[in-house]
Parts: sequence; C-alpha cells; structure tokens
Amino acid sequence: MSRVKEFDVGEACDGALALFRRQGYEATSVSDLVTHLGVAKASLYATFGTKHDLYVAALKRYAERADARVVAQLSEPGSGVAAVRRLFDGYVAEILGDETRMGCFVVNAAIELLPHDPEVARLVERSWDTLEVALTMALERARAEGELRDGSDPATLARFLLTVLQGLRVLGKGADAADRVHAAVSEAMRVLIRE
Repeated sequence: MSRVKEFDVGEACDGALALFRRQGYEATSVSDLVTHLGVAKASLYATFGTKHDLYVAALKRYAERADARVVAQLSEPGSGVAAVRRLFDGYVAEILGDETRMGCFVVNAAIELLPHDPEVARLVERSWDTLEVALTMALERARAEGELRDGSDPATLARFLLTVLQGLRVLGKGADAADRVHAAVSEAMRVLIRE
C-alpha cells in the first residue's frame, strides 16, 4: 500500500484557492491541482473529496475571510458615510492594484458557476447578504447622523451599493478600468450624501 503524503489542509486549500481564482473552475483540472499543491492525487481526494468539493471549500474560506474584513471595516465607530467611503476606496485600490486581474473569487464564482451550481450559489448569496447587511447598518448610522439625503432608505441604498461594488469587481477584470471605476464610485457617493 502506498503511503499518503501528509500536508497542511489550510495551506492546500489556500493553494487551490489561488489556482481556481487564476484559472477558474472549469479550466482547472485535478492534475493541475495535484501539480500546483504538490500532493498526491489520493491525498487530495481523501482530504477534500471531489474537485468541486475542494472548490467549495476554497470559496467558503475566501468568502469568510473577505466578509469578516468588510464587516469589521463597516462596523468601525464614527461616520457611516466615512465607513462606506473607506470601503469603496479599499475596493478601488485592490481592483486597480491587481495587475493579474484575477478579480474577486466570489464574483468569479458567480459569473462562472452561479446559474447552474446551487452549492456555489448559496455561498455567493451568503457573502452578498453579509455585505448588504453590513452596508445597511453603516447607512443606518449615517441616517441617524443626518449624513444621508432626505428620504433615503438604508436597506435600498445598501442593495444599490452592493450592486455597484460587485460591478466594480467585474470592471476591474478588464484593462483600462480606472476611469470607469472612479466615475462609478464618485456617482455612488454622490447619491448617498446629503447636499
């Protein structure tokens, strides 16, 4: 009986995440994963199950980390509008600083698999719901502080901003996105702020 190679499961999941993020689900073969991770095929299957199971584990790991950062950022004390602005600024810096244009793994998963993969759809929706709730809470603070336009509904604005943020992620995958990204952020902030 051959000996199964031992490896760090978290590191393997992160390595798979990087490969899936760069190549996508369909373009990544099990052989690619075995080579990239430096693990035996049997070990990969024994630990994660199928390629799809590994993809889902990697997506869940990515989303949990990203969502925790966003929630923490939007929950910081102070101005709700300032928290949203910092979030947008961080997204812009990340998007325009990504020379590889790999993009957000959650958005990539949505584009590639969401229509026909219920498990991935649940993870993507959970991530988007988390972001929408965090945005709503920040915007409720902003409304209480008198920062929002009169009659603004924080929940509706949060859904709008979620859509803008995910659109920015898609735009960032293309070349020469800077003008579009900056224009979208400026307009989104203009819609929020009381004049």
